[in-house]
Amino acid sequence: MIRPLRDTDLHAASAVCMRAFLGTVAPSLSSIGVDTFRTIAAADGFAQRTGPDSLQLVYDDAGVIKGVGELKQRRHVAMLFVDPACQRQGVGEALLAALIAQAHVDEITVSASLPSVAFYQRHGFACSGEVGESAGLVYQPMVRTMPLATEAATEER
Repeated sequence: MIRPLRDTDLHAASAVCMRAFLGTVAPSLSSIGVDTFRTIAAADGFAQRTGPDSLQLVYDDAGVIKGVGELKQRRHVAMLFVDPACQRQGVGEALLAALIAQAHVDEITVSASLPSVAFYQRHGFACSGEVGESAGLVYQPMVRTMPLATEAATEER
């Protein structure tokens, strides 16, 4: 079940993010990038981002958090992590679909970690610039045009 992140989920959500990050993304980053992510994914980091500009969702399977997703300003996928033991089971796809369904814009963006680029490409995102780096985190800017925006543009022609 996908539902909003609750205060009681903060530590479990942080743990899921860290397990996934340490296994796939961290090996390619500097210690600065790893430390930056630890701060972002910490329980208090999630708590600080709670508010009207941030939609935080979890994939909850009988009380076990298997994945975490975050949408900022209803337009930017800020985080999407699945517990390594639950990957390739549709958890990430379900979370991404739930985040996209809540977007209120013509385009949705993500600053994808390099190991996650292929996942986002399979779900309609395209690279939209050069690989960048911020506070040690290396990312690929990506964008997905929302179907309604594409349909409206087609109808106008």
